[in-house]
Amino acid sequence: MQRKHERGGVATKHNVGKATAEYGRHAPNPRLQQRPEPRVVSPSLANMRFQLLSLLILPFLATASSDEQMVFPPPLGSGAPFTRSKPTLADLLTIESSVSIFYSYARETEISRLFDDVNARSTLLVPTNRAVMALARKPHQDPAPVDEGVIISEEEFDARSKKNVERWVSAHIIPRSPISLESSSEYETLLEGKNVSFKQVNGDTSAPAWSRVRLNDDIRLTAMKECASNGVMYIIDGTVKTD
Repeated sequence: MQRKHERGGVATKHNVGKATAEYGRHAPNPRLQQRPEPRVVSPSLANMRFQLLSLLILPFLATASSDEQMVFPPPLGSGAPFTRSKPTLADLLTIESSVSIFYSYARETEISRLFDDVNARSTLLVPTNRAVMALARKPHQDPAPVDEGVIISEEEFDARSKKNVERWVSAHIIPRSPISLESSSEYETLLEGKNVSFKQVNGDTSAPAWSRVRLNDDIRLTAMKECASNGVMYIIDGTVKTD
């Protein structure tokens, strides 16, 4: 005899089978539960790994030869870096703070392209900042003051200033390198008609050649920078006159 059940009473065979079927339909699949979740690396963790890798590589890069410089970017259209075994005259002028005024004037002209041209050979006679500041007429000024009452336009003033600077910078560049400081010959500068010469004043052969001579009789050479790939730079305590 089938047993009736009350509301909330004992489960029958029919009810048990139905409940089992419902459980089987919604029960989680054990195979799916065992499948590992995909591993996701957070951006912060990726950045940390990159930084650690950089710290490991940096010491090896630092041990590279100091004679070679990595120069970036390479020429337009090329994707590979190139090496330059020596600095240029432009590099030497950039790091030599005692001649920054001369280099500032030179950069205003097209002549400064020579300083970075590895195919050019130049000898620079670079005045110190003190020597330039001691000039009564600065390089951009005319050799003589403009007469009172004479009015010139701003365009004309800029053109004359640029020309004066070009003349002054040109007078300090010998378009050849190396040169002999012990020679009695004169050397032409980039300023047309302007030559310079060196006179020996010290016979001590144990001293560097540049320290034993005077430029144009009275200008002392204070230092020599000969490690450039495109020339030599002498630092002088005076300036070459353009007139």
